[in-house]
Amino acid sequence: MDSVELTGQAESESASPAATTLKRRLQSRHITMIAIGGSIGTGLFVASGASVAQAGPGGAIAAYMLIGLMVYFVVTGLGEMAALVPVSGSFAYYGAKYVDEGFGVALGWTYWYSWAVTIAVELVAAQIVMHFWFPTVPGVWWGAAFLVVIFLLNTLSVRGFGESEYWFSLIKVVTVIAFIAAGLLIASGALQGSPAVGWRNFTTGDAPFVGGVHALMSVGLIAGFSFLGTELVGVTAGESENPRTTIPRAVKQIFWRILLFYVLAIFVIGLLIPYTDPNLLKSDVTDIGVSPFTLVFRHAGFSLAADAMNLVILTAVLSAGNSGTYAATRMLYNLATEGSAPAMFAKLSPSGVPRNALYATMVVGGLCFLTSLSNSQGIYLWLLNTAGITGFIAWLGIAVSHYRFRKGLLKQGFSVEQLPYRAKWFPFGPIFALALCLVISLGQDYQAFFAPRIDWMEVLSIYVWVPLFVVIWLGYRRIRRSGLVRYEDMEIGPWMTRLGERVESTSTSAARER
Repeated sequence: MDSVELTGQAESESASPAATTLKRRLQSRHITMIAIGGSIGTGLFVASGASVAQAGPGGAIAAYMLIGLMVYFVVTGLGEMAALVPVSGSFAYYGAKYVDEGFGVALGWTYWYSWAVTIAVELVAAQIVMHFWFPTVPGVWWGAAFLVVIFLLNTLSVRGFGESEYWFSLIKVVTVIAFIAAGLLIASGALQGSPAVGWRNFTTGDAPFVGGVHALMSVGLIAGFSFLGTELVGVTAGESENPRTTIPRAVKQIFWRILLFYVLAIFVIGLLIPYTDPNLLKSDVTDIGVSPFTLVFRHAGFSLAADAMNLVILTAVLSAGNSGTYAATRMLYNLATEGSAPAMFAKLSPSGVPRNALYATMVVGGLCFLTSLSNSQGIYLWLLNTAGITGFIAWLGIAVSHYRFRKGLLKQGFSVEQLPYRAKWFPFGPIFALALCLVISLGQDYQAFFAPRIDWMEVLSIYVWVPLFVVIWLGYRRIRRSGLVRYEDMEIGPWMTRLGERVESTSTSAARER
């Protein structure tokens, strides 16, 4: 299918009895808030405790800053492509058109699986959070209840998803800002009843850096999972009302979100909670981890504030699961429309929701969640590793696609000044992101191979998708006889032509109004 035709179909908003295309119903405020709150979930509210516990406060901050810089380059590169080529399942499409068809297919399936597993991660996180209030109630009931709520939210139209995610994200943003402000006041002793803690938790034991390079690598994977969701800006391009203006606006806010929400939040956690605290989420203890956001207020003696924070974290869990379900469903839909998944997943409801793709995603997420019946904390970290590594593979694919897209753009005689949005620091940005993704992905648990007894379950949770990605890619190439797309053959010209026609039409309309 021609790319221009695909966009024309995606932009269709006809109210037919049986929808045949996605609806462009996401407004500017939806895209902006999804961009701000898309990656604020259990990675920050729950898993940040594991980061501080493993690498110490200094190591956690360093890892999040490094991964944050990488994600910034990834998402700005994705924004450059999405602003020009706004299609559903964006970077799987870009991988197929600007790298290799098999590469795009492998990227799409990896990303779908990543978010399907992330749904399970959020459900297990719901159990961990609810354990704070109801330690005797089986966690599986809470997870099942959240699964039903997430499913119902995603059966609505895309406008319904946008509205729910807007308010969920707004609550998260306000909460993180309030947490940082309150945490700094508690640390300084400015609040009545809380003595100043100073820097003592940054000097406890081996702090601020604990565990050396291996701990930094492990925290890098957790940080990667935490930032998973920043690329939702690209996924929403196919359902945005005006992607060429809303996508760039949302992308420009990513760096400040990373700096404020993650680095400052972990700095506050490191100030107020020692990395040796037994309540932080760890893999070598039997007690259920508690969110460090809750622990901060509990340690300060503000039990009511701790309860309120736990309630907000539940909202974040629901939001992250909601976003993950949306992303996975749209990616599976895109794979089906491109002929890389069963055609049944390309069918849409009258409101424009790919419900068959939704059903499949919920089944996989639910099955992964059921594995938590044995040991919720151990399974949580296992699923987190799996989701994190597949997220890195997706980012690697985006970096490669962006590098080749920009090269193809110039090779075909176009200028970067013609683009609706331009990523900065090219080619350093995509090359840096590619290199760091490879280092984190391949060097994640290298020490396991030199241990007297290898923990194969842990090794599989980290590395299994690396060979699977390669198998899907090379298998598709062999069956379909695809190959690397030449710069001269990339589908860039039709999009640039369409962009020029739209700009000219807008200018003409403005002149007429004057």
